[in-house]
Amino acid sequence: MKPAKAVFFDRDGTLIYDYGYLSDPAKVRPYKHAVEALHLLTQAGYRLFIVSNQSGIGRGYFTTERAKAVNDRLRNLFLPVTFDDIVFCPHAPDENCACRKPKPALGLQLIKKYHLDVSRSFMIGDKKSDVEFGHALGCKSILVTTANGARHRRKYPDMHPDYVATNLSRAVQFILQKEQA
Repeated sequence: MKPAKAVFFDRDGTLIYDYGYLSDPAKVRPYKHAVEALHLLTQAGYRLFIVSNQSGIGRGYFTTERAKAVNDRLRNLFLPVTFDDIVFCPHAPDENCACRKPKPALGLQLIKKYHLDVSRSFMIGDKKSDVEFGHALGCKSILVTTANGARHRRKYPDMHPDYVATNLSRAVQFILQKEQA
């Protein structure tokens, strides 16, 4: 079987509005045109994954069950688009785990489980850790300047995404143009 191409997404600030430690499914709000943009990716044969740091669990702000409820709500709001998998790191930053982005453990598990071709895959996120995560996996990294993206771009001049997009739709356009090149 030929390895599949994929797009990995950060969740908060990339696909949906970032309220900081989101634990209420009723507050999940996709960015405008996000569903349409992801639908274009699935039509082009990309598999879709969400990889998210959810340190609010490790900090005691909310439970794993609440994080899963938010993800379930997101899945419903993005229909007919489906995500192949949604994984998250539940640890606080000071726990020094192997699964917190930018460390690649969660992505490497997905690559192995779903037989993904990283050379044809992308990571889209709004933080330096997302860009570094994509590079650690061997993917092209796209920084969206929604939520934290513009601030991180100024704060970390040493960050080198493969592309900077003003929003998710522009990031998807870049991917689809790369595909045709």
